[in-house]
Amino acid sequence: MKKILLAGESWMSYTTHVKGFDSFYTSVYETGEKWLKKALEDGGYEVTFLPNHVAAEEFPYTLEELKQYDAVILSDIGANTLLLPCATFTKSVKMPNRAGLIRDYVLDGGGLLMIGGYLTFSGVDAKGKWHDTPVQEVLPVEVLTVDDRMEHCEGIRPITVKEHAALKEVKSSWPEVLGYNKTIAKAEADVAVLVGEDPFIAFGTYGKGRSAVFTSDCAPHWAPPEFCEWPEYPVVWQGIVGWLTEKE
Repeated sequence: MKKILLAGESWMSYTTHVKGFDSFYTSVYETGEKWLKKALEDGGYEVTFLPNHVAAEEFPYTLEELKQYDAVILSDIGANTLLLPCATFTKSVKMPNRAGLIRDYVLDGGGLLMIGGYLTFSGVDAKGKWHDTPVQEVLPVEVLTVDDRMEHCEGIRPITVKEHAALKEVKSSWPEVLGYNKTIAKAEADVAVLVGEDPFIAFGTYGKGRSAVFTSDCAPHWAPPEFCEWPEYPVVWQGIVGWLTEKE
């Protein structure tokens, strides 16, 4: 059984409720991995999920640990979460650069998928910050250095523009999404699906490994219910990860 490491897809919200003179607070912890995780598990993959606050300390620190997985998925997780482990941020302890490890992992034969969101690619207020990391070297698209969110509250439909082995089982038209991260395709990129004039799904080969990007989200809000409940939703992810983990 192929092993997949999924990092990100979690958040905590702290809300202030004001009722006249008085106020009170509520907090909630939520995750958005369930649709993607189920799709992959239904396809026979073993998925290890590291929510953002767990990934900060438990994402692998060595190439040997990372190579236990056939593919790594980064979804709505900012570069700072991996670049600022607690020991470094609070005690100035030198630690391995895990963005560099991800690059080396791909070059040595691993698979990498970056999925869009408010903290992948560039993200909201450019806080995703992946452009300035070694991960950029093994992505088939160029990450912008500014806020890259393309919000489409009216809905926008991705369009397949080129056949690709990873998506050969996707037979119906794509449901609309409500936004995505704008990127620029590299010269070597194999762009299979566009959203507007921008890459939606693109593939690349780097060293001995492969990488792919899916520039919208795998869960709400950018991926609305009609996308997450689309019968071919699992087909998309199983196809992409299948291609990433295929050994030549």
